Amino acid sequence: MPQSILEIDLTALEHNVDYLRSKLTPGVKLMAVVKAYAYGSEPAAVAQKLMSLGVDYFAVAFVEEGVTLRDAGITAPILVLHPQPSGFDTIIERCLEPNLYSFRVLQGFIASAKAKQQQNYPVHLKFNTGLNRLGFKKGDEPKILETLAATDAIMVRSLFSHLVASEDLSERDFTLKQISDFKEIASHMLEKLDYKPFLHQSNTSAILNFPEAQFDMVRAGIGLYGYGNNPEEDKNLIPVASLKSVISQIHTIEKGESVGYNRGFFAERQMRTATIPLGHADGLSRAYGKGKGYVYINGKKAEIVGNVCMDMIMVNVTEIDCQEGDEVEVFGKLSSASRLSATIGSIPYELLTAISQRVLRIIRE
Repeated sequence: MPQSILEIDLTALEHNVDYLRSKLTPGVKLMAVVKAYAYGSEPAAVAQKLMSLGVDYFAVAFVEEGVTLRDAGITAPILVLHPQPSGFDTIIERCLEPNLYSFRVLQGFIASAKAKQQQNYPVHLKFNTGLNRLGFKKGDEPKILETLAATDAIMVRSLFSHLVASEDLSERDFTLKQISDFKEIASHMLEKLDYKPFLHQSNTSAILNFPEAQFDMVRAGIGLYGYGNNPEEDKNLIPVASLKSVISQIHTIEKGESVGYNRGFFAERQMRTATIPLGHADGLSRAYGKGKGYVYINGKKAEIVGNVCMDMIMVNVTEIDCQEGDEVEVFGKLSSASRLSATIGSIPYELLTAISQRVLRIIRE
């Protein structure tokens, strides 16, 4: 095998889609979130597989990600969650659908659509119900409706919001308040529009924890890739991405010798270490060093010794029967990205999306 690969299992992806769909009320649409290189995996292959599975919509963060999907042959609707005015012309040229989250971007996109002689161009309106990141606020509805009534350049395809803590049941009351606020905002909008945009608010955790928030469509992100934001749900899903490497060299370290930069580790007894060609330039943070992070070699756990280097890590293989050239699993089937990221107080989203593009992607089905 190449020195390091990220193996993408499309059969696991199909399993996860089926599981999430089993949680939906009949008729509820599924939007697949494939931003950030499909959560660090491979956007073209993942999106093509998802399209074959009949997902209704795709979502990306930025315009360039939408262009990548169009270039890969994705013909389904694509929502761009965080467009900038500099990308409006490209959005229209590539038939992408923008999230308009403020009056600045609403008015700016109307101007771009008019300049390109568009009529009823599909757009999406986002409302802030507590995340305080992007979105119109409650009370903006009259001015939005006035702006919409003054133009035929755009048509609202959907109204949506984003939940703050749907994975945390201790914040259930806050989540229910968000759902209630979104219903109220949506009712104000639907009452005055002479057509019906569809509604969506649920992310993966809300699909699993708050069925009352499914509305017309749900947005599945991390769940597609095998993570349910709690250990019990993780059991129902299969990680799509497995990060693998090889042993480059094995060293015998004598008692008192140090290993790695800044002498980050000292051997308390004679031991063996394996050097693996994967480091912080590949997305394995320095925070995993000094025994916090680990890999699996021949089914056994090997802790990281000393500091993570730019291109390499060293692991303790004293008690592991292994040799140079043996396969190494960093995360995947034996130990998930969720478990590994938890060792440094992080989350699987961060670890998955950090994997460098220099790590070769291999598609399996």
